[in-house]
Amino acid sequence: MTDPLAEIVTHLRPAARFAKVVGAAGRWQITRDGDGQPFYLLILGGECRLTLTGVSEPIVLTEGDFILVPGARGARLTSLEAPPAGAPDAPHTVLPDGAFRVGSTDGPAQVQWLLGYFAFGSPDAALLVALLPDFVLVRSQPRLTTLVQLVIDETRDERPARDVVLSRLLEVLLVEALRSTATATAPGLLRGLSDGRLASALRALHQDPARAWTVAELAAKAALSRSAFFARFAAAVGLAPMDYLKAWRMALAKSLLRQNHSVTVVAGRVGYGSASAFSTAFTRHVGTPPARYAEGG
Repeated sequence: MTDPLAEIVTHLRPAARFAKVVGAAGRWQITRDGDGQPFYLLILGGECRLTLTGVSEPIVLTEGDFILVPGARGARLTSLEAPPAGAPDAPHTVLPDGAFRVGSTDGPAQVQWLLGYFAFGSPDAALLVALLPDFVLVRSQPRLTTLVQLVIDETRDERPARDVVLSRLLEVLLVEALRSTATATAPGLLRGLSDGRLASALRALHQDPARAWTVAELAAKAALSRSAFFARFAAAVGLAPMDYLKAWRMALAKSLLRQNHSVTVVAGRVGYGSASAFSTAFTRHVGTPPARYAEGG
């Protein structure tokens, strides 16, 4: 059966942007605003503190911790004893080996991490990222450490098919990080999939998105009453079942149109009985007719 999490990560089309090793010492901070790129950190040694915009409590990171932030949200990374509010970011130095140093350069680094930035190529990235958690924190997971190192190595080397390899590695990294999370508290796909009954409905929906699903049919897949399923789905995923189905159909339609499939073919693949009905729904949802969207308009 189709795996919704793998489908969404594949449709996000992740691409590596930049990766580096950073060390820090003393009392320091690094800040970024909310329009930056999605990123991940792997702590190689020592401890530091990360505060994310929209997340109430700071997160203390220690050796072996991996954190993934799939949305472009603001962040503040500091020493455990953070500088006072309003303090400027610490200057950074590029070392002879290509690593970066933040804060004091006297003596060895007190904390060191691998930092990677990436981007999503999907035109529906905002919608798809909204179905993922605000952040994913995994502690002491050797598989993730290996994957991050492979991404870093591939980023630095100019080997044949580098971009293809990087995109596949990032897809695996994202899936591994997301499925390594024991629980998901924020509404989104991960929380829906962690609920065994909702997961059955989500997998069925992704398996056959063209089917004329009703809430009652999806509720039967989840072995719940219609009203109980509707409330549970909306609370867990953050969208009503039919809104989720429509959003996923439109994400699929965009991808298919960009692959030069005809409007008629796309309409059938995403559950519309005619090209005109699909065109009306697509234009209302996207703001552009499907034919023009396919041409890049």
